[in-house]
Amino acid sequence: MRYFLCIILPPLAVLTTGRIGAFILSVILTICFWVPGIIHAILVTNDHYASRRHKQLIRVMRKTS
Repeated sequence: MRYFLCIILPPLAVLTTGRIGAFILSVILTICFWVPGIIHAILVTNDHYASRRHKQLIRVMRKTS
């Protein structure tokens, strides 16, 4: 769902990740040129999902120890 938002409304996709600074940068990039805003939103969204996977892996490793 977020990747779809990255193409349609890049700043909204970044805002759903909870990163305010990245949201402001995404708004600026989207206003100037659409494509850099999309690329930035995809990178931020991908980093958000990677961070969630990392936190979940650490939580599981702590439970097993």
